[in-house]
Amino acid sequence: MAFTVPSTCTSTTIFPIKKPSVHLIKCESSPRKSKLEIGSPIIVIEAPKMIKTAASVPCLRVNSGLVKAGDVGRIVSRKPKDVWAVRLRIGTYLIDAKYFKPLDLDLDQ
Repeated sequence: MAFTVPSTCTSTTIFPIKKPSVHLIKCESSPRKSKLEIGSPIIVIEAPKMIKTAASVPCLRVNSGLVKAGDVGRIVSRKPKDVWAVRLRIGTYLIDAKYFKPLDLDLDQ
C-alpha cells in the first residue's frame, strides 16, 4: 500500500513479529495567528450566498440581503471547520471565517 506523508508529518514504520508492518504518522498543526476569539468584533467583507442561523434548530437559507458586506458583529462561539457563530444586528448566524475579518477598534480616543 503506497501513501504520501505531508511535509509537516513524520512517518515511522514498526515491524511487529508475524504481522504486517504498521505505519505511524504524526502530524503537527501549523500555528495560526488568529485574532478571532469569543467577543471579538468582526466586519463582514463579502456577503455569503447561503446563511445558517445559530439556533438550536438551525435554518439554512439563501442570503437575500440579510447579511451584507460592511455589517459589523461579534463572535459568539466557534464551530468546527473554521465556522463561527456571529451576532449581527439581525440575529446570530453561522458564518465561515473567509467572509469576515477582525475589526480593529482604536481605544486610544
